Amino acid sequence: MSALETWEFLSYVVTVIGLPLAIFVFVYEQRKERRNEEEEIYQQLSDEYAEFLHLVLEHSDLHLLRRHGPPPELNEEQQERKGVLFDLLISLFERAYLLVYEDDMPRQARRMWQSWEDYMREWCRREDFRAALPELLRGEDEDFCRHIQRIAEEESTPH
Repeated sequence: MSALETWEFLSYVVTVIGLPLAIFVFVYEQRKERRNEEEEIYQQLSDEYAEFLHLVLEHSDLHLLRRHGPPPELNEEQQERKGVLFDLLISLFERAYLLVYEDDMPRQARRMWQSWEDYMREWCRREDFRAALPELLRGEDEDFCRHIQRIAEEESTPH
């Protein structure tokens, strides 16, 4: 076999084996990078929710962690603080919706989204949160508004 034939044979090997392998590795790395980015986004959002819960704890006089019973009577200043906290929460929920939610999500993304759906349902069970939604949703993303309003409607009826 001459040197020219050897080089020609090697070019065929690269074309037949190397090129598809390179494409496979490229696609695999792209998917891996996308998964890492999605997990990083999810982690950042989770950290923000944890910070929000710390704020709720700092303002325990508002009784926002109370799961049952009617909302307590709050004075004007407490109502204002509660409104600000609800505003922060809606902003966080909208950001999670815009960054994580898709109509046709892969399994892993659906698992990440489900925890946000659970948080939204938990807050939408609160009568005072549902009552504040029309004001809170003013100017927010329309798809997000429809999504959380549907959840609020579902959670307003006793199970």
